[in-house]
Amino acid sequence: MANYKRTLITSALPYANGPVHIGHLAGVYVPADIYARYLRMKGEEVAYIGGSDEHGVPITLKAKNEGVTPQDIVDKYHGIIKDAFSRFGISFDVYSRTSSKTHHETASEFFKKLHADGKFIEKTSEQYFDEEANQWLADRYITGICPKCNNEKAYGDQCEGCGSSLNATDLINPKSVLSGNVPIMKETKHWYLPLDQYEPWLKEWILEGHKEWKSNVYGQCKSWIDGGLHPRAVTRDLDWGVPVPVDGGEGKVLYVWFDAPIGYISATKEMTPDWEKWWKDEDTRMLHFIGKDNIVFHCIIFPAMLKAEGSYNLPENVPANEFLNLEGDKISTSRNWAVWLHEYLDEFPGKEDVLKYVLTANAPETKDNDFTWKDFQARNNNELVAVFGNFVNRALVLTQKYYGGKVPATGELLDIDKETLAQITSLKANIEKSLDTFRFREALKTTMDMARLGNKYLADMEPWKVIKTDEERVKTIMNTCLQITANLTIVFAPFLPFTCDKLRGFLNMEKLDWSELGCTDLLVEGHQTNKPELLFEKIDDKTIEAHVNKLLETKKTNEMAEAVAAPIKENCTFDDFQKMDIRVGTIIEAKKVAKTKKLLKLLVDTGIDQRTVVSGIAEFYKPEDIIGQQVSVLVNLLPRTLKGIESQGMILMAEDADGTLKFVAPVNEVKNGSEIR
Repeated sequence: MANYKRTLITSALPYANGPVHIGHLAGVYVPADIYARYLRMKGEEVAYIGGSDEHGVPITLKAKNEGVTPQDIVDKYHGIIKDAFSRFGISFDVYSRTSSKTHHETASEFFKKLHADGKFIEKTSEQYFDEEANQWLADRYITGICPKCNNEKAYGDQCEGCGSSLNATDLINPKSVLSGNVPIMKETKHWYLPLDQYEPWLKEWILEGHKEWKSNVYGQCKSWIDGGLHPRAVTRDLDWGVPVPVDGGEGKVLYVWFDAPIGYISATKEMTPDWEKWWKDEDTRMLHFIGKDNIVFHCIIFPAMLKAEGSYNLPENVPANEFLNLEGDKISTSRNWAVWLHEYLDEFPGKEDVLKYVLTANAPETKDNDFTWKDFQARNNNELVAVFGNFVNRALVLTQKYYGGKVPATGELLDIDKETLAQITSLKANIEKSLDTFRFREALKTTMDMARLGNKYLADMEPWKVIKTDEERVKTIMNTCLQITANLTIVFAPFLPFTCDKLRGFLNMEKLDWSELGCTDLLVEGHQTNKPELLFEKIDDKTIEAHVNKLLETKKTNEMAEAVAAPIKENCTFDDFQKMDIRVGTIIEAKKVAKTKKLLKLLVDTGIDQRTVVSGIAEFYKPEDIIGQQVSVLVNLLPRTLKGIESQGMILMAEDADGTLKFVAPVNEVKNGSEIR
């Protein structure tokens, strides 16, 4: 859309089963806020929509574990998240929640419209059911052995061991999280959105019509579409969520992936009665700011929903980011490996903008990036303090010293003065180009170049020396420095809003629009500035060391928890054990399985035969090092196919506290085929 009157900005709804951390901020909320503030400064009409995602199985699991209701969980974390965003200065025009009455009504009406128009298909399928708990089991309520890597703690939707996406029926030895029992398969009916029917349209709309999207977004969309789309269930058997509002929907709710994006619409309704102009007017463009785990939902599934409904605008762009890691390790809420926003705000009062600066400078825009406390300290001390803060402080302190804080009249500008001021205009053009194409890291770097420009100019001009011989020249130098400083209050405002408020207070000036960036007469002769304070302060080694140690303690706690022996499994009978035929064998061949990290293809002499066994030990053993190794083999395990290879048994391994796998083998060599009893 080349021309538009207004922009609707949405940012992914944070899941209300825990607080917000720096990964969320870097991936979604900081860039969205920068862009919203930038457009507002340009005088454009903007609505920045946010809210908490409050439905889904993880919330019900957390409630069960804590012995409270799902509503208790979402009330707690919605409050924490909303308050943290407000304190951090994320400038939502509305921050709502999907447990609200407005949202339930909006999502229900959306579903009923598609249902009435025949946009869904109904399918009956068999799903897992826990007879003891008398409950259908969502994917996260089922655990078992991963068929791809043998991880015994895989979930019904994903194995966190190897990262594979799974179906619950793929699991080996599935068990219910609720009772620990083996679930049964039972028929149930659900409504599906036939994504395959929208595949031709999506190919044209995305692959042909939106080649300007970021490469990571476009590439993921292309991969999904080229792989073929399939009908996706929009309802599930659960008692927490938006009830299915049609006959036959009793005991079912809308799938969270279906109802959550509708939360953008319901939040807009809460913001204004004139909500339709933001969603249905052709003069409005819509932008989704999300992380890479939400690309498919916002680029393929939600647009298909909107297309099916027929009256809504489609997103103009989806500038998704990749993931931010922490100290070289993946951020994990379950392992408490994170820097939580609400804790940061308490531990670093007044340093909201420092975190915004660091997260933008390290933004994972096209690939995963890393946050470290040392880099946080270095960027604060070497860039914010030593460049931006140093220039502003010296300019204002010298103005106080020489002119009592009044802006001096400028005299004749020399070439160096003209060239310096002219660079502001060229930097502005580059910053706009970066912001308009969602390259926020690049935009911030160029913005800091404007502060570097002032810092270098002041250092080169040395007014503290020139004042001894040419007072009129110093007036021009200081006026130039003050005009640059005033421009910095504009150019940094989308990135560092609290800092710019503070700097405007020093300069005793009102907030300026983006159009005034580049003007060289923002402060008139005689304008009285206020006594300055430091814009930023150095962060010492002791503070950083404390936060590094805090993370190390977290890692130590996790390792200790992982080192605790797994609980003893349910009792079995001697007859159960007798059914397992475990023999000593010898590995005679070993090869890596192509396109896998963990799997080795082994040929094992069992004393009975020579058979192929696929084992997930490649991270711990090189193929050439285990030829001749005696092993324990479960030889009467039903064969199963892994990566196209039929595995005829299982090698028994012992898992150490650090996750290392070691062979279970006789101390002294014995004859192949010897039974283990």
